[in-house]
Amino acid sequence: MEIKSEKANIRKLMLDKRKQIGTSVKAQYDNYICQELEQIIQENNFKVIHAYIPIANEINILPLINKLLKNNITVVCPKTLTKRRLENRVLVSLTKLEMGIMQTLHPEEPLIYEGKYDLVIVPGLAFDKANYRVGYGGGYYDNFLINQPEAHKVGIFYPFQMIDTVPLEPHDVRLDLILCKEF
Repeated sequence: MEIKSEKANIRKLMLDKRKQIGTSVKAQYDNYICQELEQIIQENNFKVIHAYIPIANEINILPLINKLLKNNITVVCPKTLTKRRLENRVLVSLTKLEMGIMQTLHPEEPLIYEGKYDLVIVPGLAFDKANYRVGYGGGYYDNFLINQPEAHKVGIFYPFQMIDTVPLEPHDVRLDLILCKEF
């Protein structure tokens, strides 16, 4: 099977599985991920965090983002642009968000961040033990991550999103760490 169609099948399967998570199990797991990320941030004294604003059934990291903002840690969130590009905006408030072209949320304030990141929290649909991921298929994160060699890249996902091997393409970027535990 061609890699692109294999990835498309994985995406569909994982999106369907993610829709089936029970509300209380999801809340408990999302809380676990937020705690693990907070510990990584504190232990490493990270000051600039790139984080997504969750949509649909993605892991809800909003409680973590709220804590980071209260602790004066810079949180930068992506705005999806055309041609597989992200515009990275400083988040000043979770109440001032707008919808992007891929139905993603981003800060409405156009405070563009062009500095270095300590940590990039990476969403995805499937991951493997070699720390590769299958994203949503737009190539946005791969294009972004390739230009962040010094940032610590952490993928977060549910246990059922672990697969044996991610079918790799030349542009796929390996993450430094993936967070997952059985529940």
